[in-house]
Amino acid sequence: MMAARHATPGLIDRLPRIRGRYDVMADLGKMTWFRVGGPAEVLFAPADVEDLATFLKGRPEDVPVTVVGLGSNMLVRDGGVPGVVIHLGKPFSTITVDDLTVRCGAGAVDATVANSARDAAITGMEFLTGIPGTIGGALRMNAGAYEREIKDVFTSATALDAKGEIQKLDFAEMGFTYRHTNVAEEWIFIGAELTGTKGDRHEITARIKAIRSEREQSQPTQARTGGSTFSNPPGVKAWALIDAAGCRGFTVGGAQISTKHANFLINNGTATAKDIEAVGETVRRRVKENTGIDLHWEIRRIGVEASDPAALTGAHA
Repeated sequence: MMAARHATPGLIDRLPRIRGRYDVMADLGKMTWFRVGGPAEVLFAPADVEDLATFLKGRPEDVPVTVVGLGSNMLVRDGGVPGVVIHLGKPFSTITVDDLTVRCGAGAVDATVANSARDAAITGMEFLTGIPGTIGGALRMNAGAYEREIKDVFTSATALDAKGEIQKLDFAEMGFTYRHTNVAEEWIFIGAELTGTKGDRHEITARIKAIRSEREQSQPTQARTGGSTFSNPPGVKAWALIDAAGCRGFTVGGAQISTKHANFLINNGTATAKDIEAVGETVRRRVKENTGIDLHWEIRRIGVEASDPAALTGAHA
């Protein structure tokens, strides 16, 4: 049976019956590390893979779908997110280990996967402890840190296509490039197989501790942030370009470029999503003027502005 909170006529009445949960006008801001942004028109928490497939097969084609995980590398705009936002929670967070292969759900936290590999004396996945997010997001953007990327440990991935059919993807089908894959945006990752090599548990533990220590020393890990803001252009670090453009510490409202690491945006406590995005766009403009280089957002920005006429006005009712 479908479970719904504060159900109202309109969009929710057009959605398929599921075993998970629908929440109307759910607060997305509290789900993100920035702690800003408007609501989801409908938030869907699937009970399991089959429940998610049922939803996708029965979803009206005109209803947009957005997938979120841990909310660590995401900015929700102040007007909220029209349509259905799918949150892959605990049912998608399983982790099992078989020899040198770690099988994990798309909702598994990257750092937890790194710890599971450590416990099995599998090396090669330590870098995941430095990526704030889930495996689903890591697959989507070929996430990386500390000289390694998800492609370096990737064996296969499983996804549901737009019609709810299961698809298995190998390395070539992923089309890995820097912070990008070629998998269709409407496909939803549900799991992955990652493979490392046999290692020494004590050495792996030391490497994980070193990565965590380095992050805490060099990044504003205790602030309301979204991780690295911009991808590194070829041959140069984004933070260096931002510094050279004089943007370290630049502020709009309650949003600021971190003084600790210039490629991090932070919410000082009173920022709106509009403030945060304005800081980022100003930085992009100043770097372009200063160097001719275009910075590309690594943070995923979703939803609409509060002033947008499409901002949850019942367009899908």
